[in-house]
Amino acid sequence: MIKITFLGTGSHVPSRARNHTAMLLSYEGENILIDCGEGTQRQFRYARLNPCKVTRILITHWHGDHVLGLPGLLQTLALSGYNKKLIIYGPKGTKEFMKKMFEVFVFREKFPIEVEEVQGKFFENKDFYLEAKPMIHGIPCNAYCFVKKGQVRIDKDKLKKSGLHPGPLLQKIKEGKDVIYEGKKYKAKNLTSRDNDKKIGFVLDTSMNVGIVPFVKDTDVLIMESSFESSLGEKAKEYKHLTAKQVAEIAKKAQVKKLVLTHVSARYDKNPKKILDEAKKIFKNVVLVKDLEELRV
Repeated sequence: MIKITFLGTGSHVPSRARNHTAMLLSYEGENILIDCGEGTQRQFRYARLNPCKVTRILITHWHGDHVLGLPGLLQTLALSGYNKKLIIYGPKGTKEFMKKMFEVFVFREKFPIEVEEVQGKFFENKDFYLEAKPMIHGIPCNAYCFVKKGQVRIDKDKLKKSGLHPGPLLQKIKEGKDVIYEGKKYKAKNLTSRDNDKKIGFVLDTSMNVGIVPFVKDTDVLIMESSFESSLGEKAKEYKHLTAKQVAEIAKKAQVKKLVLTHVSARYDKNPKKILDEAKKIFKNVVLVKDLEELRV
């Protein structure tokens, strides 16, 4: 099960209702923080989550509302005895920004930090992989996808018909390897099936561009910024953001299963349904999240 905790769902100015942007994706011992706006470590406390369990941080871009919580979080980790290697991924320029951050803040690094500037598939293990795609926001900016690989399963009926007896060889079959038993070859593809992958997309702070739809195609959950309603389309274009209508159109074209709206302007605190209703006219399976809400996939 993949769990996403929305630590902050606001945009460039926080409000009483919404903190600056941050999300935590948790899966099988991995806790991946996507952005770290101001106040994120306090949001961890409100959510009753331990920041010391964070394993990776994905930075979409280096505007303050997405990263100003990073120095404080790193300081807290150091003071709390964090002893793992923390890997921070981001767009072009991330290494230089991290270097400047350590120059500006009085920070004694007490644990290893690795910084990587990424595009394309940049991490993979047996369970999942991570991808990055450059967006358009005036400064280097990435969208990200987390893809949980579908599990390979032994088809019991096919196994029974094949005559191959259960035993140690089944592990090799499950790994996709053909085996030979009593002089007969058994092909893995004939004895197994594979679950569908689970794909989660994160697209924050970007203007409309042709790269979004193919990158988030067929996502199970697409989490996108929705800073403006379409009546403010010119302002959205000026600041290189998306409207709720544009986000819904992207979700429809990309054939996503569920759309989640976040990064909402404080101007909608009294009536957030404006954003939600605009998107629902185009794409039905959409929700507008609040701070500290959880989503399980």
